Amino acid sequence: MKIARRITLRITTLGIALALAGCATGSDPKDPLENFNRAMFSFNDKLDQVALKPAATVYQDVLPSFVQTGIGNFFGNIGDVWTAVNNLLQGKLENGMTDIMRVAINSTMGFLGVLDIGSEAGLPKHREDFGQTLGVWGLTSGPYVVLPVFGPSTVRDTAAFPVDFSADLWGYKDPVNVRNIGTGVRLIDQRAALLGASSLIEDAALDKYAFTRDAYLQRRQSLINDGREKDEGDY
Repeated sequence: MKIARRITLRITTLGIALALAGCATGSDPKDPLENFNRAMFSFNDKLDQVALKPAATVYQDVLPSFVQTGIGNFFGNIGDVWTAVNNLLQGKLENGMTDIMRVAINSTMGFLGVLDIGSEAGLPKHREDFGQTLGVWGLTSGPYVVLPVFGPSTVRDTAAFPVDFSADLWGYKDPVNVRNIGTGVRLIDQRAALLGASSLIEDAALDKYAFTRDAYLQRRQSLINDGREKDEGDY
């Protein structure tokens, strides 16, 4: 495994270890590690303000919108491969086959996914990961955890993260310098897509940590249940 992938997996492992070693100090049952989580949230927020957000702002201001769309489509097409696998693992055969067809069409007619021909052809885009798959299989989320660098998660999603990371096809791209540049561009593109939402949170939320936590948990549960009401006692 390459050095970058080892570092990422070690950060994830560190996050699990620190979270599990923390004392249950929070009064909220879904966030018993609140003191630890707030410290990690503050660290990540400072990192974002110093590095990621400025880079994403320049990216959004300088690159034409169609270039940004093409970059997002390209990496989204790569992500559709793992989404297809997870849909099949969850028993969503129709969605899985739709994802496979999207990848086939976009990788050929869409110039390696730069153009999203699949959506224009009526094939909806899905977003599935192994954490969602574990949730569909019945594994409860466990406590909320904020990972250093990677941000909001749960014990279940953190445990699934190394699988998702290893299944990312871009992580095997050679040569390494192209892979690293692409990873950086991908990260900045994803952050640029969230600039509007992050500004809204900063303007509206009295407690940005609590707002982000609740939004993340609600969204994850909605994704796992495909929009249905969550089951009681999931946490």
